[in-house]
Amino acid sequence: MAENNGSITIGVMASDHIAVGLVEGHRVRGKVHIIEGLPSMPADSIAPVIYDEMVRVSAEAGIDVNAVQAVGVGFPGIVRNGVVQESPNIQQAKGLDLAESMSCVLGRVNSKAPVLVLNDADAMAAGVAAAMGSLEKLTRVWTLGNGIGFGRFPRVQGAWECGHMVITIDPKEQFCGCGGAGHLEGIMGYRAMRLRFLDMEPEEVFAGARLGDPKTSAFVKMWHRALAAATANLIHQDEPGKFYITGPNSIYVETALLNQYLHEMVKMTPLQGSVFEVIPTSDEIAVVGAAISAHLAAGA
Repeated sequence: MAENNGSITIGVMASDHIAVGLVEGHRVRGKVHIIEGLPSMPADSIAPVIYDEMVRVSAEAGIDVNAVQAVGVGFPGIVRNGVVQESPNIQQAKGLDLAESMSCVLGRVNSKAPVLVLNDADAMAAGVAAAMGSLEKLTRVWTLGNGIGFGRFPRVQGAWECGHMVITIDPKEQFCGCGGAGHLEGIMGYRAMRLRFLDMEPEEVFAGARLGDPKTSAFVKMWHRALAAATANLIHQDEPGKFYITGPNSIYVETALLNQYLHEMVKMTPLQGSVFEVIPTSDEIAVVGAAISAHLAAGA
């Protein structure tokens, strides 16, 4: 795998906000800039906003933005060839050719830096791999938040919208933001939990379960079983191994319960032996992951 030592790249992570940082090698140089309000931002404003922050983080590091060798943008949804084909949680971006938009704003200052737009969870997986010193190994990451993301490094072709994996055939399970029935995100997503428990916030649901409330306790078990089921499906398609869990709602994960349910679901001996590990992550890790992915894609 190509080394990234000494390269100057820009990493961008878009979720509920946009984080932009200049990355030298595998480290952020300076500080990550945060722009709030992505869910309500007009689609045609996204690339110019990112570019403005690129200029700022480059200037703070004493580097001309034209010296940037590649730009990586992690964005939620199905992304193919730089186009955001679908993004249930950033709906105004559907159909946006973000790679072309970024290339256009860079072209105004004669920058020819290649732009890679990839799924945000894949960018996070690359960042985790770098942080763990395991860029030569398969790294898989579940991100638990308003939506449910699954990232894989190294990336492979495919939609990989595993948050929308069908894990129940109950037709009543219709809380997913994309409108699909039986989805993992329809059980585990923050928005979905608020819809399910109209009189309780998700934090109160988990607090109730800890106090032994029957209704919330049953849901928390289903919440864990849903993640175990989705992971079991991935193991049967890919291979066993370690699965990292991150994101704001990872604080509710009970790894012992997850491991128990996964063991019940994966019985073929060659596919056993997977483990879960909850890890803290940050915008900085995601920004590094986006930058590394762009660097590798550019062959720099």
